[in-house]
Amino acid sequence: MTNVISVVFKKGGKAYYFDPAGVDVVEGDKVIVEMQSGKDMGTVTEAVHPVEDDKIVSPLRKAVRKATEKDIKREEENRAKEPQALKICKKFAEQNGLDMKVVAAEYSFDGSRIVFFFTADGRVDFRGLVKDLATHFHARIEMRQIGVRDEAKMLGGIGSCGQPYCCSRFFNDFQSVSIKMAKIQGLSLNPTKVSGSCGRLMCCLKFEQNAYEYLDTITPRAGSVVKTRDGVVGYVMDANMISGNLLVRLSPDLDAIPQKLHRSEVQVIPKEKKGKESSKKGKGKG
Repeated sequence: MTNVISVVFKKGGKAYYFDPAGVDVVEGDKVIVEMQSGKDMGTVTEAVHPVEDDKIVSPLRKAVRKATEKDIKREEENRAKEPQALKICKKFAEQNGLDMKVVAAEYSFDGSRIVFFFTADGRVDFRGLVKDLATHFHARIEMRQIGVRDEAKMLGGIGSCGQPYCCSRFFNDFQSVSIKMAKIQGLSLNPTKVSGSCGRLMCCLKFEQNAYEYLDTITPRAGSVVKTRDGVVGYVMDANMISGNLLVRLSPDLDAIPQKLHRSEVQVIPKEKKGKESSKKGKGKG
């Protein structure tokens, strides 16, 4: 076990472990830490706590000090300069005839490096762009190509649910989402109905998947044959996995009004497999 502090550098970003190195911080404090590219400032999300050694990525970098008012002011100044840097980068990209969308700009803590994030359909030769930017800003320039989900996370926005994007609020890492999840949850399989603003399947499909998978195992599906506690056999016409309510036709009459029953009030009658039936018929012929 090793004592560490957890630090994030962006809202909704991933937390990284650092060696506290004797720096006394509490949750919410701003802290200066060592990074591969130099010093950076982040926010403590968890004070000193032990973690398993196999969860630590070596080398474990150290906390330098608790951020001062001067550090915080410098960080604010960097953030204030980023919109203008983004605007200039877009201008140079257009002048260079590059088919790319510049999404965001990010200054390093000491201001010696600027990272520009962009999306593009394929590879982009941005060497000319980097040269123009370096001449203009007199700083080291980095270009990073990101995906559309990362773009949504960085820019933020309001989803179809009326809430801010999950990815920009609390997502640390994107998880795999499949159309099968929408099917299990009884949602429309129309891509436009289950896709987020980024054009990919909505991340929230993943949140309740485990619950839906469990409910799917205990809820009779539409088309199932069930038996009530009174021994009456019925046919499930519709099922709601969340509430557990079923619409069951308890009469052979196709025009009969279905009854509303709860899944706890019925028992599914397993369908006989055709293979077994054929086997039984074959044995009888002998």
